[in-house]
Amino acid sequence: MPPARKRPRAYDVSRTRTAVLAQFAHVQAVVRTLTPEQLALPGPGERTARDLAAHLATELERVSRELELPEPPGPKPQLTLLEWPFSATAGAKGVADDARALAAARPDLGALYAETAARFTALVPAGAGDRLVTTGAGTMRLGDFLVTRAVALVVHTDDLHRATGLDIPYDRQALAACTRLLADALAEKAPGGSVEVRVPPFAVVQCIGGPKHTRGTPPNVVETDPLTWIRLATGRTQWTQALEAAQVSASGERADLAPLLPLTG
Repeated sequence: MPPARKRPRAYDVSRTRTAVLAQFAHVQAVVRTLTPEQLALPGPGERTARDLAAHLATELERVSRELELPEPPGPKPQLTLLEWPFSATAGAKGVADDARALAAARPDLGALYAETAARFTALVPAGAGDRLVTTGAGTMRLGDFLVTRAVALVVHTDDLHRATGLDIPYDRQALAACTRLLADALAEKAPGGSVEVRVPPFAVVQCIGGPKHTRGTPPNVVETDPLTWIRLATGRTQWTQALEAAQVSASGERADLAPLLPLTG
């Protein structure tokens, strides 16, 4: 029999909204300090640091823009939160193009960030998480869409850090949401109980079919830190690269996640 699916993890809408704003504020504080030379530094995917900074603003602005539109017809969303990581790559190019256009049109990133944060604060309620919004892959509940914004902000904050070399703080709740959603997506992609994946202090999931662990030390264990896990799950770091750098430990003959990664782009 296939393993029973666990009930999807619940996220508090108000706490997620607060985490999104907090992470955006961390980036905003650093973006204010970037020099023209730093903004021109290359980032992943032929993007500059300026493009990345604009991309982060675009991710937040998408929520405000959707809430200014009429609610799409329901009653149920077309896309669940656990389905989102596997669909996120499809619209990535369009979002990146929008960010480049925004970076060119709005050279004053400080003003852009201030306006984006103010619009989000004014338009996004602390509750009403069941309201539907439109995404590139289908309609989602607002509460779920906010979780995806936390994921996007954390992932692209790391991109900006690696492009500029500057340390940017991570809001604990945003980092936890990002880690947990991507860990749960792995368990969704490869359901089972033969491998335990640990990402302390935020997530532990079991995945991959085979003999299920019930007591004692699991025979197949993968363990890493949150940022390494996020980079693995999004293709920023390769599995073999992380193993060789001792950024991830894997014990047991089934503890090879390479065929399952990345989960999203």
